[in-house]
Parts: sequence; C-alpha cells; structure tokens
Amino acid sequence: MSKFGELIDLEKPVLLDFYTEWSEKDTSTHQILKDVASALGDKAKVIKIDVDKNRALAGSLRVENLPCFILYKKGEMLWRQSGQQDAESLIAIVNKHI
Repeated sequence: MSKFGELIDLEKPVLLDFYTEWSEKDTSTHQILKDVASALGDKAKVIKIDVDKNRALAGSLRVENLPCFILYKKGEMLWRQSGQQDAESLIAIVNKHI
C-alpha cells in the first residue's frame, strides 16, 4: 500500500483503471486507455490495475463494479466512476484537474 500512496500523491493527475483480464468488457477499455494516455502525454499518468492481482487494494477502495475509474491528484480522490467510459470523456475529466 505504501507504493500506492506514493503513486497517487503526485502533483499531476493519476487516472486508475481497475479491471480484470478475463472480462471482455474490461479488456475493451485497453485501447481507450492507450488513446487517453497518448492524448494526455506527460501531463497525467494512466495506470491499469488488475483486480485479481491487487485484491487488497481493490477491497480497501471498495471497487465492486468493473471497469472502475478513479482519478487522484496530490493524494486526493477527485473523481470516481464505474462502467464503460469513452476516451473523450476521460480526457475531459483529467484535463479539468491539470
């Protein structure tokens, strides 16, 4: 968890995507997140977190529905949404906090 604290404590926004490898719905977001990361460049971080490999973290954040997107900046949760999101929406949300 200490690494997670360091990760979300950045000066720039950090968009987390909680997903599972076995869910077709979750794997369809891979390309969307690549587009988001490409559009944002170094202004923000985009990180995918496999719930099956990070059960304790997902549990502590009460991640229940996937995919689940959470945006942090300077250690503060700024936005959270479960379910499919399109690249344009995610980019707009992150850009509000740059």
